[in-house]
Amino acid sequence: MAQLSDVAKRAGVSTASVSRVLNHPDKVSARIREKVTLAMEELGYVRDGAARALASRRSYSIGSVVPTIGIGIFASGVERLQQRLQEYGYQLLIATTQYDASKEIEAVRSLIERGVDGVQLVGQQHDPRIYALLQGRGIPYVNSYQYDPDNEHPCIGFDNYRSAWELMRHLMELGHRDVGIVTSPTRLNDRIAARLRGMLACLKSYGVDQPKSRIIEVPHRLADGRSAARALMRAHPQITAICGTADALAIGALFELRTMGIAVPGEVSVAGYDDLEIVRHLDPTLTTVHVPVEEIGVRVADYLLGCIEGRAMPMKTELEANLVLRDSTARARTVPARMAAGQS
Repeated sequence: MAQLSDVAKRAGVSTASVSRVLNHPDKVSARIREKVTLAMEELGYVRDGAARALASRRSYSIGSVVPTIGIGIFASGVERLQQRLQEYGYQLLIATTQYDASKEIEAVRSLIERGVDGVQLVGQQHDPRIYALLQGRGIPYVNSYQYDPDNEHPCIGFDNYRSAWELMRHLMELGHRDVGIVTSPTRLNDRIAARLRGMLACLKSYGVDQPKSRIIEVPHRLADGRSAARALMRAHPQITAICGTADALAIGALFELRTMGIAVPGEVSVAGYDDLEIVRHLDPTLTTVHVPVEEIGVRVADYLLGCIEGRAMPMKTELEANLVLRDSTARARTVPARMAAGQS
């Protein structure tokens, strides 16, 4: 089995240079990195992780606890986080919770047992025992995807409430007052809960007292977005806009409206939240809120690595989630065409 010294000899560099390439690649010239990488490939060198962890008292791994990777927004964030960690010789361990609080605490315990050096959590709403476990062992952690200046825990995220308020404001400025809202479950999901509160607060500021019958909560799936849109339009045919707390639901609504023969945005405008890659390729393209998912991945990696290395890091980092206007929203018609035609 090839040793570090064998790699150094093949690359024509010192063992210290090989070690720097492995542990601090950013501090080594591109020429040296290339020579060392080539030598490792030729020799089939794989460093001894157990020995490395024993010597450094680090596992060189970070844990990420996310609700699911079935949603594109989390999958993209995890991928960017992993890419950033790999630049510094760290690996990513992923655990999913399916929005289940009991699964989340077990996932954190499991990651701690595996010796992770840091942990990413999603949102601010967590079992206090999770914080106690991490703090008791001195493991750096950070909440993500939700910015809260008043929370005692470190976070890297954005204001879900304010950005959702702006999304609804866009519909209000287009003259929409009969609006349907399709939301994924708010229980155990503080990001979605904040978005829904922001939308409702905006409606109220424009004098709209949103009836509960125009708010439908469904699982976070395209099919459920479709069924919710159909239910809304059957119960309230006067609706001129549908707003989803997530893109998946808005996409489902857009598809179902087309099946029903309702023009988007000619008769009903549709808006979502997340800015998944697919929404830029729909017909019509989807108005939504852009979540800075890649920046979150980079910032989370940098924060945790900085803490591990003993550097002073900012406790709170607020990023922007910006409104992206596309073709799925337009000015509201005074009388929807389907109503004038006597359709329901």
